[in-house]
Amino acid sequence: MRLLLSYTLLQLSITLLAQTSAKDNLVPNPGFEEYLGIPTDWFYSGEDFTRVMRYWDSPTGASPDAYGPNIYVPRHWREKGFGQTKAHGGHSRVGLTLYGCHGGKPHCREYIQTQLIEPLVPGQRYEISYWIHPLTNSLQINNLGVGFASLHSVSQTDEVLTPEYLLSNEEILSSTPGEWVQCRHEFHAQSEAGYMIIGNFKSDEETRVRSRCPGECLPFAYYYIDDVVLRKLPPILDVPVAPDDLSRAVLEEEKTVRLNYIFFDSGKADFLPRSFRELYLLLELMQGHPDMVIEVHGHTDNLGTDEFNHLLSLERAQNIFTFLTDHGIDPGRIQYNGFGNTNPISDNATEASRSRNRRVEFLIIRM
Repeated sequence: MRLLLSYTLLQLSITLLAQTSAKDNLVPNPGFEEYLGIPTDWFYSGEDFTRVMRYWDSPTGASPDAYGPNIYVPRHWREKGFGQTKAHGGHSRVGLTLYGCHGGKPHCREYIQTQLIEPLVPGQRYEISYWIHPLTNSLQINNLGVGFASLHSVSQTDEVLTPEYLLSNEEILSSTPGEWVQCRHEFHAQSEAGYMIIGNFKSDEETRVRSRCPGECLPFAYYYIDDVVLRKLPPILDVPVAPDDLSRAVLEEEKTVRLNYIFFDSGKADFLPRSFRELYLLLELMQGHPDMVIEVHGHTDNLGTDEFNHLLSLERAQNIFTFLTDHGIDPGRIQYNGFGNTNPISDNATEASRSRNRRVEFLIIRM
């Protein structure tokens, strides 16, 4: 059975998707509830945070702190109040040192960074919101803000970052103990920035500071962050659809359809945030064609051992199976398999050709 979407239906589908995305959060893991591993100890470097927090990383050598059910905060830090504030939502939150370099504090300027689920659309109006709570015994400051960048920021120091576009709080941010305060900004996107960073993007000298501690204040500013939301505001601008977009796919039995916008880090099976639009399009296809049965195929390049590549390709295909079944698709409609590097579509002579071989596809078994 052959299904070909007409131009009218395609445009309607794109419009409905755009209207739906207006309500969607473009920030992955917005409440910091998802972990790559089980964190059990305090963080001493940015790499520690990056290693355990799913979809978020530290763009500098400084170490943001994650607070969750299994994270142990050393006693001398607990005595200063660290970790005593409950999460705004769920069980987890992060903490950032945002001021105190002049006093010689190590890791005096900390940031958290994430790849957005989709890049900003130039001219589109957005709202960014997040909840903050200053550590009770720390200083309070202004300048906590959100920056957007086209490239992933990486630094080995705790330098002040300078994103391409910045939204900052000019007033000093304060709250009473136990009270979370929401920060909100509206803005028109100026570029197709795909990364978002939260922190203080000004030096200590450019930052206003206030002391409102019950006793003596710690010589730095420390804030908890939770529940980060970035969403489009009406009117929603049309986004050009690529020729190989999944919404344009012609579906027929025994046809193999490539998922062109599923992304993984090299050697890993976890989806990168930019994959979610494609995953939700696949979910919509499965929901819109309730008789369709597919087999998901994972493939790799020829780097690594045959055993590693087979397991990696199988795990990537299995993760798509898990995503679909977690969203209500009957497991009986989805099979999955991993082929490692045994079915290349290009030679493996260059990085470009290897990237074509690192792919995920699905075979339509029945329509």
